[in-house]
Amino acid sequence: MFGGGNSLRDAALTTVVGLMMVFVGGVAYVKWYKWNVLQKIESAFAPGYDPALELATYQNQPPPVPSDEDDPVAELGGTAVIPSDEGPWTQHLRRKEQDWIDAIVHGQEPGHYFVLLGPKGSGKGTMIFDAMTTIMADGVAMLDAHPDLEVFRLKLGKAINYEFNEDSQTGLFQRRDPREGGPALDIERALTKLEKVALKKARQRGKPLVLIFNNIHFLKRDDDGKSMLLQLQQRAESWAASGIVTCVFMTDDYWPFEVMRKTASRMHVLSIYDLNDTEALYAATRMYMSVKKANIPQSVVQEAVGIVGGRLSYLNKVARSSNMVEMAQHLLTVEKGMVAESNRCALFGFAYCDDDVMDEQKWSSCSWLLLREFVKLRKEQERVRDEAIAAGTLSADDLELPMPKIPYWRCREIMTRADFLEDLDRANIIAIDVEHDVRPDSMLILHAARQVCDEEGFDELLDNVRDRIDEIESLHRTRELTFKDLKDGDRIYLTVDKGGPKVV
Repeated sequence: MFGGGNSLRDAALTTVVGLMMVFVGGVAYVKWYKWNVLQKIESAFAPGYDPALELATYQNQPPPVPSDEDDPVAELGGTAVIPSDEGPWTQHLRRKEQDWIDAIVHGQEPGHYFVLLGPKGSGKGTMIFDAMTTIMADGVAMLDAHPDLEVFRLKLGKAINYEFNEDSQTGLFQRRDPREGGPALDIERALTKLEKVALKKARQRGKPLVLIFNNIHFLKRDDDGKSMLLQLQQRAESWAASGIVTCVFMTDDYWPFEVMRKTASRMHVLSIYDLNDTEALYAATRMYMSVKKANIPQSVVQEAVGIVGGRLSYLNKVARSSNMVEMAQHLLTVEKGMVAESNRCALFGFAYCDDDVMDEQKWSSCSWLLLREFVKLRKEQERVRDEAIAAGTLSADDLELPMPKIPYWRCREIMTRADFLEDLDRANIIAIDVEHDVRPDSMLILHAARQVCDEEGFDELLDNVRDRIDEIESLHRTRELTFKDLKDGDRIYLTVDKGGPKVV
């Protein structure tokens, strides 16, 4: 019996010791895993490799620097800011907003978070990448938004090097899936981990980390998308108050700013516009030099810039083309087709506007009312400029005109619909800035709208469509009365009293 008792005791002791070792090992593994998670997030902000920066600058090479004798930029004169020896070569020029962007990305603006608001292709991302390159992305992480929150969750995890506990080996001992709460809860967990790392790094570095959300207008404008935007804004507010993380939100559309400004207290907004004519001429010249083209006459470059304006994405396409003016005309033709002939901007004639397409024609006619107003403003600007030149108060070489703009409230009066402006903004036809001024999205849009408005019969077509819409709406408001069980010879007396009730 003693031998049996000893065996039972030994077995029990062995089991207890084994369970204790498993328990201690599990506790140690969990401690190590949590420490490793924070180390991995910390490494995402270390100087060197950054996924977004690496992709953006992989093929960038410094363009050849010509001598002063062969440099076509030297012929331009003017006061445009050209690239300096400080910082990276941008292939364009150092914009006046670059100093602000550098200070934000380098962590020199604690206590705030920022929204970069500007049209697509205006250079927001380029300036961010230039600022990141200068410091080798030290303390900076960047990611793109996405309409699907699950994909956005993965993008955030990749940017800050966080696996959302999917690489943990403790799944066998968990009763609930860590992803059961959905992407919003996962993103909240990731931001909580990031906050722990930011507290540590802020003490070491003496300045905040920088987290950049690009294209936040990609989030759906529904309850889930707005909730995610406010969730990110909440973190940005608390991090700005403590000075541990500076968040930057970049958007092409106006609606994210409209959502965020309602609860913002530490938010600063920077509006990014197209280059003016002088800066665009410098930029286009530097761009075609960067692809090792022979010197092109400045009159050709100026003609191309006059067509596409100061939008950097268009200037890049034009500068890389073998025929700059031809490419500029091609871009104008494409933009005109997009504005005048496709989707919901096409105007149908009076006889073809049926009630099936009435909603579409409402959108289109209201849009063209606004675009026609922009064209009228541009013609008025040209008339005032020509009169000033004729009177001698303005130099004949000073032909630059600002992009026409109309206040937001005035645009709603012109369109007679308050809900169409943001649709036009999302369609990249207009751009709304932080001062609630509305402009054509680009110079190409303005030129395309002008060509359409100057076509013979356009005003009559627009008026006919609006009259037809009024007729259809009048029919929809008409009520038909039907009388039953009437026989031949029966009479009906109908009285219409428009006087209304008597007031005693």
